[in-house]
Amino acid sequence: MPKTIQEERLRWVMPIANKEIKLVDVVRVCPHSKRSLERWVSIYKKEGERGLIPRSTRPRTNSKETPIRIKERIIEIRKENKECALKIKWDLEDENINIHERTVGKILKTEGLVKKYRIKRIKYEYIRNRLNPGEIVEIDVKYVPGKIAGKRYYQYTSIDLSSRWRHVEIYDEQSNYHSIAFLKKVIEKAPFKIKAVKTDNHSTFTNRYTGYLKSSDPFHPKLHSLDTFCSDIGIVHYLIDKGKPTQNGTVERSHGSDQRRLYSQEQFSHVEALKYRVRLWNMYYNDLRHCSLDGKSPNQFLKKYNLIKIQKPTKECA
Repeated sequence: MPKTIQEERLRWVMPIANKEIKLVDVVRVCPHSKRSLERWVSIYKKEGERGLIPRSTRPRTNSKETPIRIKERIIEIRKENKECALKIKWDLEDENINIHERTVGKILKTEGLVKKYRIKRIKYEYIRNRLNPGEIVEIDVKYVPGKIAGKRYYQYTSIDLSSRWRHVEIYDEQSNYHSIAFLKKVIEKAPFKIKAVKTDNHSTFTNRYTGYLKSSDPFHPKLHSLDTFCSDIGIVHYLIDKGKPTQNGTVERSHGSDQRRLYSQEQFSHVEALKYRVRLWNMYYNDLRHCSLDGKSPNQFLKKYNLIKIQKPTKECA
């Protein structure tokens, strides 16, 4: 008696394959159907005895599988804009394509389009208070990669923690004067009143680790020019802890976007071209959707915030 399915199939197929008996005659005594015998004989002729080993009957396609055109569109958006799964989901909704962000993430992972981290990240749960626009604005400086006409340039960046609205300026020097000039420019351009700014401990923002120690009177140290300017116009100047750049993480992350989507893709022959492209990119950034804003852009968030702010007194009066 056959011990395996392969041996059972081979027992009925061999006489037919060797032309010892016709298939129609085997069907009369075989417990298996004629269609099965025909299929086994055909496979045996093509692949031999190995072809008679049972194979999985699992369907090769899934009726609920994401259509190939949607997969191709997801890959196209990812390669073009370097967006995360959630932002790609929002972009597809604009095209009347509804798909879950986790499905988008699985497709990106299958195609090898996600970042590979060597160390598993620890997730912390933070209790965040919703800030109003202008309550805290982070400011930092980024080196413009390379030199233009043999000269180094610096990108001063400010970003509002509430609305993610951002302003950028290019200077040929990093100094106390340019820090104050940049803050004046931000105050002029911002669509909200700035109440506080947050910077790192670079000497262009503070003398906490330079001037304080050299001061003849430690109890009354000489203030940095930026601190004096902020005090005169009623703006609070916060400093992050020493060696903790993550406390200025919002502006640091925006610098990462600058590097990936602007500086790594373009080269500039002169400073005017650099300033023009940075200005266009900053305008585009303020119209980008942000996950922290539930899919709204900074400009959309500020518009909605202003409408709510106007409507509140009306409701109270009513």
